Amino acid sequence: MKSTTRINYFKSGICVLMSSCLLLSSCGNGTEDTEKADKQIDKMIDSNNVALGVSGKVFIIPSPIQTALLIQKSGAQYDKGMLNATTKSNSYSTKFQKCLNLGIYGADLGYTTLYDQTQDAIGYFNVTNSIANELGLASAFDKSLLSRFQKNLGNKDSMLVLVSAAYRSSNDFLKNNERNEEAALIIAGGWIETLNFAVKVQKTKNNDDVKRRIAEQKNTLNNLISLLSAYQGNEEYTELIQKLTDLKSEYDKVQYMYKYERPVTDEVNKLTTITSTSDIVITQQMLDVIGQKIAAIRDLITA
Repeated sequence: MKSTTRINYFKSGICVLMSSCLLLSSCGNGTEDTEKADKQIDKMIDSNNVALGVSGKVFIIPSPIQTALLIQKSGAQYDKGMLNATTKSNSYSTKFQKCLNLGIYGADLGYTTLYDQTQDAIGYFNVTNSIANELGLASAFDKSLLSRFQKNLGNKDSMLVLVSAAYRSSNDFLKNNERNEEAALIIAGGWIETLNFAVKVQKTKNNDDVKRRIAEQKNTLNNLISLLSAYQGNEEYTELIQKLTDLKSEYDKVQYMYKYERPVTDEVNKLTTITSTSDIVITQQMLDVIGQKIAAIRDLITA
C-alpha cells in the first residue's frame, strides 16, 4: 500500500472552518453542491483529529468520524449489528464505564448519521445526550447545537457537521475544565469502536484504504496506551490497559517503510510536490488477530 506523504497541521481552527464549509455546501442543490460536499468530506478525513495534553505531553488521536467516513466511502453497507445496543446504556454505572461507552455511542451516532439512518440516529443521539448529562457534560453543548441537531435530522451533510462539532465541543469542554481523565476515556471508547468497525468491514470488502487505516492505528494505539497509563493507579484501568498492550504486541509486527524521492518543483506556478512514498506492511493474519483482540476489548467495555 502506497500513498504520497503529506504534512497535517492539527489546529482546531481548521476543523471549525471545515465544518462551516460543509454546512454551507449542504444548503444548496445539484451535482455541483454534491461534489463540493464530497470534497469537504475527503478533507475532514485527514484533518479532524483531537489533541489532548496530559502530564506535559500532547497526544494526537483520530476522531471517530475519520474512520467512519472512510468505511462509508468504501461502499460497505449499513450494518446495525456492529453497533452497541442503546438498551444497554442503563447498565453502565461507574464513571469509567459511562465515559468509555459515551465514546462508543458517539461513534455509533456518527456511523448512523453517515448512512442516513434517521431513526437509529435519534436513538443514539438520545443515549449520548443522556450519558453526557449523567457525567455533567450538559453545559458542553449550547442549546443552539442541540436545536440544530433536531431540526436537521434527515440531512446527512448537516448532521455530519453537527456530530463532528458535538464531539469536538465535548472534548474542548473537558480539556478546558481539566477533566482530562474523562476526555481520555471517551476518546478511547470512540477509537475502539471505529477500529472494530474497520476490521469487520475489511473482512467483507477487502478495501485497500480501510486496510491501510487499520494499519495506521499502530501509532495511535501507542498514544492511547500512554494516555491511559497516566491513570493506571485506578483498578478499573488495569484490565483495559493489559488488553490494549496485548493488542500492541500484534501491531508491533506492522512495518512502516519510507522511500525518499526528491521533491518536484514547478517554477512557473511556484508549486512543490512531495513525491516521497510510504508503505505499510500488514498481513491478513495480522488483520485477523487484530480483529479478534479489538473485539475482545470492546466486549469488555460494552458487557
